Amino acid sequence: MKKIICKKEYDTETATLIKRTVNGSFGDPAGYEESLYQTPEGLYFIYVCGGEASQYPSADIKRIAKTKVNEWIETH
Repeated sequence: MKKIICKKEYDTETATLIKRTVNGSFGDPAGYEESLYQTPEGLYFIYVCGGEASQYPSADIKRIAKTKVNEWIETH
């Protein structure tokens, strides 16, 4: 998935996956997945997707500040 946010490109195809978490099982309408990536430029983002009853009913990319990355890793 690719998304432009504030004139910066975030692309799961060119970024490095750092950590992925899965909540629920495959086919669970409330299940979802969060994946932390780092771009070649050093920016971080989280790719989210899930079932129709989850907090992420459609795929999206969300920016995350470098200062929040370690906290996210520790809590996920």
